[in-house]
Amino acid sequence: MSRRFAAVDLGASSGRVMLADLSDGLELTEVRRFPNEPVTVAGRLQWDITRLYSEILAGLRDAGPVSSVGVDSWAVDYGLLDASSSLMGDPVHYRDDRTRGVAERVAESVGAETLYDVSGLQVLPFNTIYQLLADRLDGAVTMLLIPDLIGYWLTGEVGAEVTNASTTGLLDVRTRSWAFPLIERLGLPAGLFPPLRQPGEAVGELRGRAADAVGWSAPVTAVGSHDTASAVAAVPASGPAFAYISCGTWSLAGVELPQPVLTPESRAANFTNEAGIDGTVRYLRNVMGLWLLQECLRAWPGSDLRELLSAAAGERPFAAVVNPDEPVFLPPGDMPARIAAECRRTGQEPPSSPAAYVRCVLESLALGHRLAVRQAMELSGRDVEVVHLVGGGSRNELLCQFTADACGLPVVAGPAEATALGNVLVQARSAGLVSDLAEMRSLVAASQPLRRYEPSGDPQVWEKAAARLA
Repeated sequence: MSRRFAAVDLGASSGRVMLADLSDGLELTEVRRFPNEPVTVAGRLQWDITRLYSEILAGLRDAGPVSSVGVDSWAVDYGLLDASSSLMGDPVHYRDDRTRGVAERVAESVGAETLYDVSGLQVLPFNTIYQLLADRLDGAVTMLLIPDLIGYWLTGEVGAEVTNASTTGLLDVRTRSWAFPLIERLGLPAGLFPPLRQPGEAVGELRGRAADAVGWSAPVTAVGSHDTASAVAAVPASGPAFAYISCGTWSLAGVELPQPVLTPESRAANFTNEAGIDGTVRYLRNVMGLWLLQECLRAWPGSDLRELLSAAAGERPFAAVVNPDEPVFLPPGDMPARIAAECRRTGQEPPSSPAAYVRCVLESLALGHRLAVRQAMELSGRDVEVVHLVGGGSRNELLCQFTADACGLPVVAGPAEATALGNVLVQARSAGLVSDLAEMRSLVAASQPLRRYEPSGDPQVWEKAAARLA
């Protein structure tokens, strides 16, 4: 029996096909990496989904025959199929402004308390519920979130994996089924929503043109198809007393729970209850993440990130900090100019150099991590002894140290490819090679490089900086 598994892992700025071999431990190899850049068509910001699919097929071809394939991606965005099962258009990017004002109108008509009691979801202007209400649904028969759309093209089978469905705002957080009473109240067609799948269930067999393109066939297995669900499954924790930060374009910071938290305080703090592996709840809040740094780098062509990080370490601490979750930072564009404007609005002198901007961004993100972790602990009653920071941000040593200092807790950084690891380990468990979530995490801890950061410096300095953003 083959012990090779392929993970298709689509992030908001890049995609990759990863190959895992469990013949002797857990070895993960990047087979193909490709950029994921949106395109503007007729004034709409969209994903170039057909190009991404072509890259996925090329990556699977390069990976060679495997035991199974799993697909994960970012959340909330979707494609619409018509009566002939054809895609009606490229999926719209969540940073497009078409949902402006929709969340407020829905809260007014349905009630914010009702929405939270049903879905347990934090209010973000781009949640699927608001995108669908802003969309033209004439002729649409089926809605498929991005991993489900890719799975459909690979296998011809329609369905919706539950961890990603839980980010739509249209899944009942208690029953983990589509919230059809809410869907009907909103006037959305109930038939749009396909049958739900659980992580580990079969999607179908890679077949037809997809099999011809890659040169082989294999089962496609449902994984934690929301990339954060897969990332949290690969957190190398040895017990429940941990917080996690899945840090990439976004930072998703919170704790893992057995039940949702649906209190008024939780709703007021804008915490979300998303479905995790094995019935767990990912209780977390989105922080804008390394998007701020990525957009700064786009504004500085030719800049070297390593040099900037080294210079940023020597910049004056807390010369300027901003709330990374200010709506002004959400769209693409000139991020340094927006940071400077936010500094002026809050009575601070803007950074004076690229290195100072980097310092401002990283300290601000660490403060965002601090607030999310502390509120998650308080609202859930969960004790936290260590913060696991996974994803691409785990490679950023300065951010990891700032996060440890800001949270006043040790930070264990790594693995950087947590999402792909969680993806393949769910597949491996379906194949009978791994027994449970604890064994999955133990295997990650034993096979992947990790680095521990202890809190340092004066904690009162971070208290004062946090107070500036309160």
